[in-house]
Amino acid sequence: MADSKRLLTQAGYDKLQAELDDLKVNSRKEIAEKIKDARAQGDLSENAEYDAALDEQRDIEARIEEIEDILKHAEVMEDHPDDGSVSIGSRVTIREVGTDFDMVIDIVGSSEANSIKGKISNESPVGAAVMHRHAGDTVTVDSMEGPLQYEIISVERAV
Repeated sequence: MADSKRLLTQAGYDKLQAELDDLKVNSRKEIAEKIKDARAQGDLSENAEYDAALDEQRDIEARIEEIEDILKHAEVMEDHPDDGSVSIGSRVTIREVGTDFDMVIDIVGSSEANSIKGKISNESPVGAAVMHRHAGDTVTVDSMEGPLQYEIISVERAV
């Protein structure tokens, strides 16, 4: 992976650190026990439980490596600007111009993005468009359907 900084909120950093700790302490212990139990069943060449346990062990180790890389290159964005502008860690209410539908999004670093939960990366088209803007501003976002305009209704610190 690239050695570039990974922007994270403090909450995102803490969540990844907790996941890493759980994987190293609990998941490794559980998978070692599964492998031991599967080995005790005898012939490993036709033992589906053993193969599944080894696959799970590989997945756990890959996730540990991925999280360690993210945390190694993490830059935690703690300071929310006092000027009311959108930054990483902001909760932003936006409305597509011409509609009455408000959308609440949390601006996060790319490692934390999850659109289903309303966590939008600062690098996404909408995230990049609202960064450093203020309530009352209108931004244009290029989409496959053409340009969309959003009004920023409010900006607050995400909890």
